[in-house]
Amino acid sequence: MYSWMLLEDRLDRELTRETGISHAYYEILVQLSETEGRSLRMSELADRCLSSRSRLSHAVSRLEERGWVRRQVCAEDGRGQLAVLTDAGFAALEAAAPVHVESVRTHLFDQLSPAQVAALRDIGETLLHHLTDPG
Repeated sequence: MYSWMLLEDRLDRELTRETGISHAYYEILVQLSETEGRSLRMSELADRCLSSRSRLSHAVSRLEERGWVRRQVCAEDGRGQLAVLTDAGFAALEAAAPVHVESVRTHLFDQLSPAQVAALRDIGETLLHHLTDPG
């Protein structure tokens, strides 16, 4: 497991150095970019990012300062808040994505044989099924 922590650290450091975006902020931008309307309730975004609500709120505040995310009241109930990806945030994500992809390729996939990649996929799918199974 230590190797996975080292990989995560390397990916975060390279992304931050090359783009100024930490992996945590990158993940928030990705999650928002993949939804209709580029918006999510703050609580759902926290769940998707495996973050506490207070930590996510702080991160969204930092992204608001950069003009990449804005908050708005949820129209359905007026109590919840949405995080909305701005055009500037989407542009920042588009600029950072090739750096992230290259870093993952270099430090993960280029180090593995095709058989190892297939095994990694199988292991990942097995764990995903187990960890997302509500039973």
